[in-house]
Amino acid sequence: MFQGIYPILYAFFDASGRVDRKLMRRQVEGCLRHQPQGLAVLGLATEVGKLQTNERRQLLEWVGEDVGGRVPLAVTVAEPSVDGQVEMVRAAKAAGASWVILQPPPVAGLAEIEYLRFFGAVAERAELPVAIQNAAQYIGIGLSNAGLKTLNRNHPNISLLKGEAPANAIRSLIEETEGVFRVFNGRGGLELTDNFRAGCVGMIPAPECFEVQVKVYEAMQAGDEAEAERLYRSILPLITFLMASIETFLCYGKRLTARRLGIAEVHQRQPSQQPTPFGLEMLARLSKELGPL
Repeated sequence: MFQGIYPILYAFFDASGRVDRKLMRRQVEGCLRHQPQGLAVLGLATEVGKLQTNERRQLLEWVGEDVGGRVPLAVTVAEPSVDGQVEMVRAAKAAGASWVILQPPPVAGLAEIEYLRFFGAVAERAELPVAIQNAAQYIGIGLSNAGLKTLNRNHPNISLLKGEAPANAIRSLIEETEGVFRVFNGRGGLELTDNFRAGCVGMIPAPECFEVQVKVYEAMQAGDEAEAERLYRSILPLITFLMASIETFLCYGKRLTARRLGIAEVHQRQPSQQPTPFGLEMLARLSKELGPL
C-alpha cells in the first residue's frame, strides 16, 4: 500500500561530468534521516533524459544499495522501446525497487491506442506494480481518463498513477477512473493539501523541502488540517518559485538541496539553465528557514 511523500532524487555530477557516487549516497542518507514514506529516482528531477542507459543502470544500482530496503523505492522507466522498458523494470526489481513508473515513448502525435498498446506490452512482462506517468504538461504526451481506465482493466498490475496536474483535474481523474488507481501527484508539491483532499495517496516532489511536506502529510493523516495548512504556507512561496519550469527547479532546486546537504559546488550537465544573481537571492530569501538535511 504505497503512500506518502517520496522525494525524487536529483542527479549530482562531479567536475568531470560523471554521476558522483559519494554525492548520490549523501543525498539518499540526507533524505532518509527525515523519514519519508519512500524514495524515487530516475524521473525528470534526476534528468533521466541526459543520462545514458549505462548511467541509468549504474545510478539505479547505487540508490538501491544505499536505500537497502529501508523504505519503498519507486523507479521511473523512460526507455524508448518496449524491450528497453522491460529490461529496466527487471533491473529495478533486482535493485530492490517496490514499483515502477513508466514514461511514454518519445514519439508524439500518435493515436492514444498506440500508447495503450505500448504500456500494456510492458506491463504484461513486468513483475512489479506499475504506474503510468501522465504528464502531458512536461513530457508532451498524456492519456485520457478513459484510456487510463482501459489500461487498468486490461492490465490490473497498472494500479498506480504519477500525475502532474492541478488538484481539481486530479479529483476528476480519480472520479472518472472510479478509484482504481493509487494516485501520486508531483508539480513540486503545489496545492499540496488540496491534492490529499482530492484523493491523492501521496506526492513525489524533489528533495529541497520534502521534510516539511512529510509533516504536512502526517498532519493531514491525523486530521489536523489547520497545522497542515500552516506548514504548507511556510514553503508555498519557495515551491512557486521553483516550479516556474522544469529547468528552473533543476537549476535552483538542485542548488538548494546541495546547500542543505553541505555540497559546496553543483556541476551541471549541459544543456542547462544557468542561475542568475537575482535568482540566487530569491532562492536564499525563500529558503532561509530551512536548515541542513
